Amino acid sequence: MNKGGRPLKFKSVEELKDKIESYFLSIQDEDGVYIKPPTITGLAVALDTNRETLCNYEEKEEYFDTIKEAKSRCEAWVEENALMGKANATFSIFNLKNNYRWKDKTESDITSGGEPLKGNTIIIQDFTDETDSE
Repeated sequence: MNKGGRPLKFKSVEELKDKIESYFLSIQDEDGVYIKPPTITGLAVALDTNRETLCNYEEKEEYFDTIKEAKSRCEAWVEENALMGKANATFSIFNLKNNYRWKDKTESDITSGGEPLKGNTIIIQDFTDETDSE
């Protein structure tokens, strides 16, 4: 039972799954090749909603797997096409970071010869000019 707020747009997980599958089929040719890229926003429009609402459904336990799987299908298209040079690299990076939580990662090894640094204390002294003002 929905407690407060708007009523759910989709009455059941099965209804949502059917509409999602219809979206993916609508952007493929008869051989199953995408004639346009699958996108989260495109999916939201096909579901007669918006991207934010669609993403909010992912927070609802009963819809989580269904939304996650649909988003994964869109994510896979971006990743695969970027790797094959069929999708704009800059936009693919932007898309993956903003829609799928990809990150640039820099790792720093703060060790000394492979060993963790010991808890040495570093004393920083103030060496400002201390001339006598007599």
